[in-house]
Amino acid sequence: MSGAAQLEIAVQDAAGARVAFAAGADRVELCQALSATGGLTPSAGTVDAVLAVAGAGIRVAPLVRPRPGGFVYDADEVALVAADVREIVRRGAGGVVVGAMTREGRVDRDAMRRWIDAAEGAEVSFHRAIDVAPDPLAIMDELIELGVHRVLTSGGATRSVHGIGVIGDLVARSAGRVQVMPGGGVHVEDIARLIAVGVDAVHLSARVDSGDTAPSGPGGGIIGFDATDSSIVAAARAALDRAVRSAA
Repeated sequence: MSGAAQLEIAVQDAAGARVAFAAGADRVELCQALSATGGLTPSAGTVDAVLAVAGAGIRVAPLVRPRPGGFVYDADEVALVAADVREIVRRGAGGVVVGAMTREGRVDRDAMRRWIDAAEGAEVSFHRAIDVAPDPLAIMDELIELGVHRVLTSGGATRSVHGIGVIGDLVARSAGRVQVMPGGGVHVEDIARLIAVGVDAVHLSARVDSGDTAPSGPGGGIIGFDATDSSIVAAARAALDRAVRSAA
């Protein structure tokens, strides 16, 4: 890993991963339909392509989320996620990103245990499902007990910098047992403030519009698509390293 803190970039394809790594990312979270849905499980082919770019599986953490919407899943959905986690790890990914809640706003322990077992030792990150919890500190305790490696959170806010107080509380609660990684509306100029509350990883998407204006045709959806911007990734890398040096 470069620097003393990790930079994770959300990407949707091999081209995005290539840009992210070249500009200084340590790891990518791989998903599809990020803008439209907040991210869904990528295809097997996309996983393979990004792993080939990464050169090491630990640098790739695919999101495994079977549908848009909330994070309360039925038995069929839990089984589907378990199968996808197992297959993604079999293909060489060093981690997966998952999350499930109960209708009462607690961690769905049964689902998480099944998915952790399916990961067979690969890192398991709990995504921003924590941000819908009425008591995120209690959620942190549950995740520690389950053995989750990392938690992605905006502190319950639209932008992580606005949830910085909760993020700081989660860092204190974890006491180094789980990595707390701010993510959600992170701008380069926010990074120093986030590092100041004790986190050692930051997540952002670094997306720009591709500029593609080709008509999508009937049933093709919106025109254009998102692309990973190297200048944003590089600026985030520089801001992260600068913030770590200042905090030392």
